[in-house]
Amino acid sequence: MTSKQAIDVFDPVYLDNPYPLYRSLREQAPVYRVPGTDFFLVTTWELLVEAATRAGEFSSNLTSVLVREPDGSAATFDIDAAGQAVHVLATADDPVHAAHRKLVGPVLARRIRTLGATVDTLVDRLWRQEVQAGRIDWATGMADRLPLAVVAGLIGLPETDHPQLLRWAYDSTEMLGGVAPAERLPQLMTSAAELAGYLHTAFAAAKARPGAHDDGLLGVLADAARDGRIEDHVAVLILVQLVGAGGESTAGLIANGARLLAHDLDLQQQLREQPGLIPAFLDETLRLESPFRGHHRHVTTDTELGGVNLPAGSHLLLLWGAANRDPAVYPDPDTLDLHRPDHRSNLAFGKGAHYCIGSALAKLEATAALTALLGNTRRFTISENAAAGWLPSLFVRRHRTLPLQVDFRSVDNADS
Repeated sequence: MTSKQAIDVFDPVYLDNPYPLYRSLREQAPVYRVPGTDFFLVTTWELLVEAATRAGEFSSNLTSVLVREPDGSAATFDIDAAGQAVHVLATADDPVHAAHRKLVGPVLARRIRTLGATVDTLVDRLWRQEVQAGRIDWATGMADRLPLAVVAGLIGLPETDHPQLLRWAYDSTEMLGGVAPAERLPQLMTSAAELAGYLHTAFAAAKARPGAHDDGLLGVLADAARDGRIEDHVAVLILVQLVGAGGESTAGLIANGARLLAHDLDLQQQLREQPGLIPAFLDETLRLESPFRGHHRHVTTDTELGGVNLPAGSHLLLLWGAANRDPAVYPDPDTLDLHRPDHRSNLAFGKGAHYCIGSALAKLEATAALTALLGNTRRFTISENAAAGWLPSLFVRRHRTLPLQVDFRSVDNADS
C-alpha cells in the first residue's frame, strides 16, 4: 500500500472496525504516510517497539494531531505552532518525564495496595444504581463512572464533582480523536479550559494548606510546588492529564472485556468457574481491543523507520491496536486465547519508559468490575434491539454505549 493507494483513515467502517485496515497496513506498508499530511502510521509490533525505544529521534511531545477536514480529507492540526507548549508526564521526554513520574508513581503504587476494598464498594454501588429491570448500560453505568471516581479519589477531588469531571475528561480526549465536527470544537475547547481552571483552583487551595498529604496526589503535588521541586502550572497540567486521560484505558478495558464476554456464553461460564483465569482474559482483552488505538510521536531529526524516510518535524502514530494483532508475534492473532504463553507482552499500555503509569490500577478496577458482572449473573448478552456503539475516534477504542441484558444469578439481585 502506497500513497497512490490512498486510504481514508476517517472512513466510518475503519473507525468502527479498524482491524482489516491494520492487517493491510502491516502487510503492505507498515510505515504508511497519510496522504496530504506529515503523519505516518506505524503498525507492526517490531517497528512500534523500535520507535518507542528511540526516544531521542521520536519525542513523546504532543505537537500535532490528525484531523478530518470538512471535505473528509485528513490534515495535520498543529497544536504547538509557537513551540512553547509545556509537556508533562506522558507527553514529556526525559529527564522531565522521569521527574514527574517519580512524583506520581510512588503515590499510585502505595494507594493501589490498599484500594481493593474501596474499588469493590464502588463497583457494588454502581451495579445497584444502574441495573434496572435486568438491563444496564455497562459503558455509561460502570465503565465510564468507576475509573473517574477512582482517579478523582486518588487526586483528592470531591465526589459531587465527578459527573462534571467525566464530561470534561471525555471532551479532552475527543479533541485528540480527530473526528469531532467543526461545530463541536468550541465546546471541546471550552471544556479543556474549564477543566484546567477547576484544577488550578483545587491546586491553589491545597497549596495553601501545608502538609496536605491526606489530599492524595493534589496534596503531594502542592507540597512539591511549595518546596520548589515543580512549578505551579506544571503541577496543574499533570492533574489535567491525569483526569483527562487517566480513566480512558480503564474505561476501555472494562467495557471491551464485557463486550467480548457478552458474545461468548461458554467463556463467561468458564471464568465464573475459574476466576483465576480473569487476569489472562484481561490481557487478551487488552491485546484484542487496545483501549488506546495509538499514541503520537514527534520526529525530532531527519531519520528513517522500516526503510521509510521521516523528515524532521513529521509525526508518527504508533498504532498499538495493530501491533497487538501482529501474526509475527501472536499466532492466530484474532482469536482470544487464555493460554497464550506471551499474552503479557501486549503493547496496550505502551512500551519502554512511557509504559502506562496506571496499568496496575486499570487491571485492579477491571478485575473488580468484571468479577462483579460475572458473579451477579447467570448470563449476560447485548440487549436485543439495542446497538453497542463505539466512540468514533482515531485515538481511543471505547464504547459510547454497551447495553447489556442480564439474567440474575440469584433472587437477591432481582430487585436491583
